[in-house]
Amino acid sequence: MSDAGRTPVGARPLPDLAQAGLVAPRYGRGSLGAVLPAVADALGVEVTTGVGTGAHARSLLGLPTVQRAVVVLVDGLGHLNLSERSGHAPFLRSLLDAGTVLATGFPSTTAAAMGLFGTGTGPGRTAMVGYTARNPATRALGNLVSWDGLGDPREWQREPTIFESVAAAGIPVTSVGPARFAGSGLTEAALRGGGYHRAERLSDRVDAAVYELMGPALVYLYWGEVDKAGHHFGPGSWQWGDELGALDRELARLARALPPGTSMVVTADHGMVAVDPARRWDVARTPALSDGVELVAGEPRALHVHTTSGTLAAADDVADRWRATLGDAAVVATRDDAIAAGWFGPVSEHVRPLLGDVVAAMTGRATVVDSRTQTAASMELLGVHGSFTPEEMHVPLLVVHR
Repeated sequence: MSDAGRTPVGARPLPDLAQAGLVAPRYGRGSLGAVLPAVADALGVEVTTGVGTGAHARSLLGLPTVQRAVVVLVDGLGHLNLSERSGHAPFLRSLLDAGTVLATGFPSTTAAAMGLFGTGTGPGRTAMVGYTARNPATRALGNLVSWDGLGDPREWQREPTIFESVAAAGIPVTSVGPARFAGSGLTEAALRGGGYHRAERLSDRVDAAVYELMGPALVYLYWGEVDKAGHHFGPGSWQWGDELGALDRELARLARALPPGTSMVVTADHGMVAVDPARRWDVARTPALSDGVELVAGEPRALHVHTTSGTLAAADDVADRWRATLGDAAVVATRDDAIAAGWFGPVSEHVRPLLGDVVAAMTGRATVVDSRTQTAASMELLGVHGSFTPEEMHVPLLVVHR
């Protein structure tokens, strides 16, 4: 059977996301997945992904031809989050007017977004379908961030990466990040290719990036502290603002140190919303959500619900009960309906079992947790992401040329 994108018999249309004030995921034009293909083309490397060419992406993003480039990905720095707190970030604020707003994929979470960013291809092909996913080999939850319970990352994520293509063309590629991510499952799955420069502090990562840019190069710099502060204190907290300010100062320093013929591109994997504890459902304590359900994967804003029998009838029954229980707090679809609506982009056959028989995307500030499989700490996070709201889906693209 060919890759999906098919409309199954009996598929029912889902609510229009735009009319509901939500943002449909993008996997081509205007997508987070266009960033690295565009940068590769700017460096003279022709790439083609599952959704288009690097040349087309570069023309849309307006990147000039360069000898070297540094791409900074700030975990959790949504466009609206940045705009609302831009008083903490004078350097990034100065780039906003000339910047571009991109959409990440679904779910709007790190593992899925890293797959999209690193390959230019959506989760329907990369198999990076959420924070957790059911491993078909074990039928147990695997974690796509820590890479627990998933096996060989190159077998799980089979799409070629942009870094591999650039390195194969003879341009040095270096990822700069914490030591624990060097050779990790997530890195190997989504960002394999080139070398890895270990650096813990942001100032050290900036110094490493400047060093690697001494010659023709593609440098990737990751920073996760903004996302961490948002999860634990909320994106409106003073702690989040302080992390944004610290980031802004170091990125301004990086921009000043760029050698001629260099582009610096700043983007993010997703944004974040503050949760409302009064709009939280626990599957373990809500029979209407747990009946007929074997396992819930994903995350509190974007859930893959695997039914006990796995039949179409069971999916319809569970979907109906989730809709009735959650009401306007969620958009609920069967797997076939979500695929037909393009939520995951084109879907390969080996990825279909990873998607829930039912998929639920939360609206507003609502969440669904499952205390049978989640820790108390993870269920109490103050900032979350994963769904279709503009806060979660829109990410900035900010560019400096030297």
